[in-house]
Amino acid sequence: MKNSRLFEHRGFVLLWISGFLVTIGAAAFPIALAVTVLDEGGSATTLGLILASRILSGVVLAGFGGVWADRFKRKYIMIIADITRGILTLALFLVTTAGLPTWTLAVIVFLMGTGEALGMPASAAILPSLLPNELLPAGNALRSVTARVGAILGPAIGGLFVALVGSHKTFLITAVGFLVGTALLFPLKEGSIETKPQSNSFFADFKEGIRTVKNMPWVAAIIVMAAIQLMVVIGIESVMLPVVTKSEFEGNFTFAAASAAAGIGGAVSALIWARIKSNKPGLVSVIAWLFFAVGPLALAFPFASWWVIFAYFVLGASTEPFGIYWSTAIQREVPQELQGRVFSVDHMGSLSLLPLGMALAGPTTEAFGIRNVLIFVVIFHIVTGLAVLAVPGVTRLKTPEVNSSVSEQK
Repeated sequence: MKNSRLFEHRGFVLLWISGFLVTIGAAAFPIALAVTVLDEGGSATTLGLILASRILSGVVLAGFGGVWADRFKRKYIMIIADITRGILTLALFLVTTAGLPTWTLAVIVFLMGTGEALGMPASAAILPSLLPNELLPAGNALRSVTARVGAILGPAIGGLFVALVGSHKTFLITAVGFLVGTALLFPLKEGSIETKPQSNSFFADFKEGIRTVKNMPWVAAIIVMAAIQLMVVIGIESVMLPVVTKSEFEGNFTFAAASAAAGIGGAVSALIWARIKSNKPGLVSVIAWLFFAVGPLALAFPFASWWVIFAYFVLGASTEPFGIYWSTAIQREVPQELQGRVFSVDHMGSLSLLPLGMALAGPTTEAFGIRNVLIFVVIFHIVTGLAVLAVPGVTRLKTPEVNSSVSEQK
């Protein structure tokens, strides 16, 4: 019933379709990038450094995206971000076609992260201006499902076009997703939001976002958990997936299929969790997130292609409770005029250590062995995930109410 009501809001529909197309482009892009680097003789270290450059720029510049998202119309920030990514993807096509050095790829990929840094806070914070509060959970759930479907189609499209026309021309095709998705944002009518006086400096506005997060310990705790897990777990897993599958199974099929399976798992999971209301959404999210460890476990023991693909289906499914409940919690608990900055602090904090993890993935696995490192990753993920549950407010994704009797005694 609520999902049908979402389509009564034209602004949400435009945002939804635009996000779907942009997600396809963003999901197909890493497939073409990884194949290009590895096929040209690049190592795990080279691939890790290039992927890390994209995340690094996103971390460095996300603060600007958050402040601007709270100062200006969020749709304009998203338009600038997506046009930037589309143009840079076209640049990748030109660079790879011309056979320029690998470092030029790293520079362009680094710049591409700027588009993501600008667009993410605005994209996350715009929803309350397009939908009434009671539809926010359904809106976040549908966007999450759409993102997962895009994550299915993106790698599939990327893998298909890599096979048919080569990785170089695939960059040209993925750029279309960014540019067409951008065009749909122009007619979007965004509701007004309360803004701070423009005389405030950038740093004053950004500090206000950090202060808001510090005053909500459960938000800070989850961001810290994400930061260390993305460094150790995803930083290594994302680099090792194409490396291990190419080595063990020859070719790029298992890599593309596993990436698509993760998207399928996420879409199925999102459809299920969108219908489930929980009094402890944080507990549900963390427990589900622990199953992400199945992916690195499969890479540590890749005895069959189907096993890796299945493990990545589980990996994708594990992310969705957080995908649905986290955004809704921030939109519910944080004042609307601060949401852009809080989402940007989340983005910066969560991804802050990921470039280091990606950069060290190659040297670490060379020093200690791929299997040993991946087993450590599995254990680390589970231990740190359980530890965050001890922080008050995490299990409910809500600031705990002060006990009135305790307050009276004080």
